Amino acid sequence: MSNIQAKLQALSDEFTKLQQELQDAVQSRQRLEAQKQENLGVQKEFDKLKEGETIFKLIGPVLLKQDRTDAESTVSGRLEFIEKEISRLETHIKEMQGKMEKKKAEIIQVQTSAQAAGPQAVKA
Repeated sequence: MSNIQAKLQALSDEFTKLQQELQDAVQSRQRLEAQKQENLGVQKEFDKLKEGETIFKLIGPVLLKQDRTDAESTVSGRLEFIEKEISRLETHIKEMQGKMEKKKAEIIQVQTSAQAAGPQAVKA
């Protein structure tokens, strides 16, 4: 019986570790989504600008003048990167969910076999 308990404990620990990894990935995805929305807001502000208006970039405590095309390409580049990262994380999250389902099934299988063996062990 101790062997089964040890196996269940190990499986439970692995499942908990997978849950934590999944939670971390979901939090990362949420942060990226917030960054995406922020950059989309900046892009909308660029669309509202009239020709010749000045764009400033905050670097530390200093505002520096920045060329409009550079600023727009920087934001577009960030958005591309964020989209790729979100896509990568979504794939990772799906993989983690699949692993968790397999682990959960394995735990249920061990519990079921332990319960089935339990009454027989008591009769013997």
